[in-house]
Parts: sequence; C-alpha cells; structure tokens
Amino acid sequence: MSRSWERKVRQNSAKLNKQRMKQGKPSLSAGKPAYEEFKGRSFIMPIALIAFAIMYALLGGIITNNQYPTLYWVTIVCYVGLGIILFLRRPFLRVGSDEVSTIRWNRLRTLSSKDMKKIAIQPGYVVIEHTGKGANWIFSRMLNRYDTNAMGERLRVFANQHKIEFEDTSKKEASK
Repeated sequence: MSRSWERKVRQNSAKLNKQRMKQGKPSLSAGKPAYEEFKGRSFIMPIALIAFAIMYALLGGIITNNQYPTLYWVTIVCYVGLGIILFLRRPFLRVGSDEVSTIRWNRLRTLSSKDMKKIAIQPGYVVIEHTGKGANWIFSRMLNRYDTNAMGERLRVFANQHKIEFEDTSKKEASK
C-alpha cells in the first residue's frame, strides 16, 4: 500500500472508532501505531539558555542600581521559558515500515528507505547517511540521551528489510 492510502486508512479507522466509542461499542482495532519511537532528552541548549538568563539578570543588577524596566524582566522570563520548553520537548527517532523521521530545526523531517545510503552504529552514536542534500542524521547518547543500543537493533532490522548498507563498529570495538 502507498503511504497516502495507509494514512487514509488510519484516519478513517480513527474516525470510525471514535463514532463506535460514542455509541458504546468496542473499537474495531487496537490502533497500534505504525512506527516505533525512540525518545531522547535535550539538556545542553536548555541549560545554556537558563544560564544565559541568570547571567543577564546578575550582570544587569551589578551595573545599575536603578529600577529595572519591564522589558528587562520580560527578556529574562522569555529565556527561562524557552529553556524549559526545549527541555520538555523531547527529540525522537520514529522508525516506520519504510521511512524514518525526526525533528530537525523545529520541523518534522522524514527520510524514506530509498533515500538512505548507509546506517552506521558506533559506540554511543547512530548515524544515518542519506543521498540528498544536508548533513547526515546523527543520534548521540551523550548529547540527547538516546538509547542507541535499542535504536541500533531496530535499525538493523530496518536495513535488512530494505537492503540498506549497515555498519556496526560498536561490536568490533567491544571485542578488542
């Protein structure tokens, strides 16, 4: 089935299940998601933004003894709020039946299996190389707290299904 057809089937089944729930009938399907999702946690940028807001507040207090303008406090609150939002919004990798997707620069990016050149697993890293423009997708255990071992196993199955080159250097280094 094509992706648009699968999407229409999911939408229609969700609509039908909602109607059946209102009528008190059981749903037709369990509604299992068509993808597996691996979530991380972003903490470097939020810490940097909150530290910048604290530094801005402290330096502004040292320089002047006058009453602070409202915009000064709005700026500090906005930096702290942005840091909290970025901390709570978790990065992810979704592995579907024939595509993977993630959030890059605040947009959902999707990469189909046809556009993938190679998947490389390294200790603490997962790298997806693609044929199009742009940099490779790198998922790090240290930067974003991804479970790279589980991601690697799922991407190994994905690569075998779609005949994508797969390189695993984590096991080579572990055996040395």
